[in-house]
Amino acid sequence: MLTNQSSIFEKIQFLEKSRSLSKHEKLIQGILDAIDDELLSANDPLPSVNTMVKELGYARETIVKAYKELIERGVIASKNRKGYFVISKNTKQQQKIALVMYAFDTFQELLYQQLKADVGEEVLIDLYFHHNNPDIFEAIFHRINGHYGVYIIAPIPTEKVKELLLGIAPSKLLIIDRYIDLGDSYSYVVQEFKDASYAIFEELKDAFSAYEEVIFYFRENTAEPQEIVISFKKFLKANKLKGKVESRYKPGSLKKNRVYFTIHNPELYAILKDVMDKGWEPGRDLGVLAHNDDVIKEILAGGITTFSTDFRKIGQLAATFCVNRERMQEILPTKLFRRKSL
Repeated sequence: MLTNQSSIFEKIQFLEKSRSLSKHEKLIQGILDAIDDELLSANDPLPSVNTMVKELGYARETIVKAYKELIERGVIASKNRKGYFVISKNTKQQQKIALVMYAFDTFQELLYQQLKADVGEEVLIDLYFHHNNPDIFEAIFHRINGHYGVYIIAPIPTEKVKELLLGIAPSKLLIIDRYIDLGDSYSYVVQEFKDASYAIFEELKDAFSAYEEVIFYFRENTAEPQEIVISFKKFLKANKLKGKVESRYKPGSLKKNRVYFTIHNPELYAILKDVMDKGWEPGRDLGVLAHNDDVIKEILAGGITTFSTDFRKIGQLAATFCVNRERMQEILPTKLFRRKSL
């Protein structure tokens, strides 16, 4: 252990000759060089801050800053009351990203894969899912806070969640998917649901009018956006169309000449299974509409009509934020994808 720590001091002291590096950069590079030269391995301890101060004569703040950056890159970790340890030999890793989402659905995977492709292989992305549960969100937050260089988070709109997020510096936090107001200095790439969904319903008015009734399955107290159901009810009333909102689809309850609209993918699949079992055809015997587009919905039953934001675009913009850390405030459009089912 002492030999390993001595090698760190030697690597850092060797870099004293370089005038182009600041002290905290010399500390970082010295530790990375020791790992590259296999003088340090995973789980090896690093010198304490006090030992670094004593051996190098650097300010405590400089050492803490260097260790913090190495933690954010995912190269070292701080273990409570036990000091700092090497956790990765990937010294080329430039940063470590925490990506916190509602759940890993097919359209969310598009976001993740695009982000991963655009930031590059040397950046580590850790995935977390809160399932719209504030208690789970809080537990995740306390686990990850202070251990990443960038936090990309789909928030839950509560005061407690807002309070937690305000504890992250604006340069390190990007809000995605759902908007939450953290002030003008914070970045976001989000959807807008109320006006956007109403506009989509207007586009579909003629298609809806060809059927007897529009049935929207919407689950309260879930991650599904409340704004969509508000717009749906407003649209029906304004256009004097027959329709209703039900909490969930009951298998076997399908009727011809209705439009069935759901946000929930498993529910969509249950509807389509019943359609197939009855030998009916979407777009002829009944209409089907879904939210959040993905490649599966392009193929299912000859194509399902959807409306959606571009989740790949969210991933692209999130990657840009990770690289340049400049303020980004984007509300992405929602588009209608008309296919055979409606």
